[in-house]
Amino acid sequence: MLFMVIERFKDRNPVPIYQRVREQGRSLPEGLRYVDSWVEVNFQRCFQLMECDDANQLMEWILHWRDLVEFEVVPVSPSKSVRDLVDVQ
Repeated sequence: MLFMVIERFKDRNPVPIYQRVREQGRSLPEGLRYVDSWVEVNFQRCFQLMECDDANQLMEWILHWRDLVEFEVVPVSPSKSVRDLVDVQ
């Protein structure tokens, strides 16, 4: 399953997050895979694409970061998969 994780940096401050990543890595539990990420130019939000077979793996990761970030999680599908699904011609 793919998830678009929208992170809101507390106080628009990404520094504590990047410090933790530098010191501890991404702290991904077994089975959770980081695909890619994008950060808004105003440092308000980060958009991360994550992949796992069990949503509990994603929740475990979120619990590790919740002191620095507010999360919104959106299950997503690749556009091609959706197009194939709805293309019934």
